[in-house]
Amino acid sequence: MGTRSCRPPWLRRSDLSLEANKSLVRRLVDEAVNARNLDVLEEVADGEIAAAARRWIGPFRESFPDFTMKVVDLIAEGDKVVAYFKCSGTHEGEWRGRPPTGRRFEGVDEIYIFRVENGRLTGTTAILEDNLTRMKQLGFEL
Repeated sequence: MGTRSCRPPWLRRSDLSLEANKSLVRRLVDEAVNARNLDVLEEVADGEIAAAARRWIGPFRESFPDFTMKVVDLIAEGDKVVAYFKCSGTHEGEWRGRPPTGRRFEGVDEIYIFRVENGRLTGTTAILEDNLTRMKQLGFEL
């Protein structure tokens, strides 16, 4: 007697892997960035990427304590996840050598490609970090 799968017949095993890959990126954003739980980095990313995320999140959070990322879209294919985010935050600490302005940036676009191996994020490439819009919204002279 065989075992029956709870998986719908139209959902392939590869689809489950792609959803698991997207879930890693969601957890990175929702738990590490937005909920400020940096311990989750050890669960979703390998050592090098987890360390790089800590080096980025901590200082950026000091500059923008209320910083949030909203997942707009995640597209997974093979071992990659393309992530489109909208970011917002209030400039309350020094950033790029500039003193705090108290101004907010809203809805700034960021797009990354994450690489996944063995159920963990192992690499990332920034495709777009719209710092020009961010800087304009903060009132920086360019």
